[in-house]
Amino acid sequence: MGASSAAGYERGLQASVDGFAHQLVAAGILMKRYQNVSLVDLPLSPYDAIIVLKERDGEERIIRLQVKTCRSAVSFIGGSRGGADRTYKSDVKRYRQSTKTSDVVVGVHPSGQNSFDLYFVPTILVEELGQGSISLGKIEALKNNYEMLEHCRDREFVIEKCLQYGVLKAKPYSPRRPRRSAPAARPVRGQ
Repeated sequence: MGASSAAGYERGLQASVDGFAHQLVAAGILMKRYQNVSLVDLPLSPYDAIIVLKERDGEERIIRLQVKTCRSAVSFIGGSRGGADRTYKSDVKRYRQSTKTSDVVVGVHPSGQNSFDLYFVPTILVEELGQGSISLGKIEALKNNYEMLEHCRDREFVIEKCLQYGVLKAKPYSPRRPRRSAPAARPVRGQ
């Protein structure tokens, strides 16, 4: 193995370790707050962890989380391997996170020697953005925003807050063109 191959392997190995470690970091931070948190040990699952929230009426609500290591942006792409184990032999294809695959993408960002910030990006927002990633600067308001995490499946809440935060841009108003009225019915000849 050449020097550049060895360095690339080491970087890949560290990225793989970081990914697993950051899943544990996110689960630990969330467990201290919500208690009922678990990593998902299913190799083909599109999400990494779940939170079970107890509602006031006693019902349980599950939030599915996809955890991503982020340095300058949060990626919404799943189904591919990173790090040292890049050869991924399964039928899973690359995909963008959506409400079908998880409820929220959690970006884990190292913010100091032993401290981390969590960016909560609801998949409702991912679908609205229609892109593969977003820079941390654009989602600063989602950093450690536990209210967004708790309401990540509430479309109206997510859209309203993301417009308010400037994460989503208001769609320009374009009045609908008035419909042309249908031509008047012509009398049928011969009647």
